[in-house]
Amino acid sequence: MRRAKAQAHTSHVTIGQVCRTAEGHVTIDCSCGMQLTNGPDWSLDEHIRLHRAEARYVALSKVAPAGMPRLVAVDRDRLPTID
Repeated sequence: MRRAKAQAHTSHVTIGQVCRTAEGHVTIDCSCGMQLTNGPDWSLDEHIRLHRAEARYVALSKVAPAGMPRLVAVDRDRLPTID
């Protein structure tokens, strides 16, 4: 599980420079290809933190033992998805 967490950490780092859009949003790219941006009720920093937390959750869920108790119920045959 440590290896999965480390892989998620290194696979989701911000790259490039912060850019301002014409609409007034602030964006930066993630190394996974997703563009992170601020919104009306969240900052760019909050989006970065959520994105990294989701990446860790998905990576750990893939390698966690099937019977391990969880806060969020996940069937043994179903992995979380990012939509």
